[in-house]
Amino acid sequence: MGRALSMDLRQRVIAAIAGGLSCRAAASRFGVSAASAIRWRQLAARTGKVVPRRPGGDSRSVRIEGHHGFIRSLIAADSDLTLVEVRDALAARGTQVSVATVWRFFDRHKITRKKRPRTRPSRTGPTS
Repeated sequence: MGRALSMDLRQRVIAAIAGGLSCRAAASRFGVSAASAIRWRQLAARTGKVVPRRPGGDSRSVRIEGHHGFIRSLIAADSDLTLVEVRDALAARGTQVSVATVWRFFDRHKITRKKRPRTRPSRTGPTS
């Protein structure tokens, strides 16, 4: 993912649009995409600034984070739950998420789910 374009460039594009150029003409003049110029104009009209948002981040985990206590209580009640069972319990509460979303939730909160029993030790010698 690329970096945000400079504030100076954004302000010059907005100034050109305010000076009478169309968004597409201003975009062509400064070498940016027309979509960017249009979005910047809309942002300037809405907020008065053309500051870029912070890059990256997860915007969809809010749905499952709201059920943090419920998921912890599920695990406390039955520590042998699978990810599919946790997903189905959330679906019963009206929250549709994927198994991958549940897994990322567990990973974010350092919840480990070891389902396989330990292998027995070697009789011939220690292994790494």
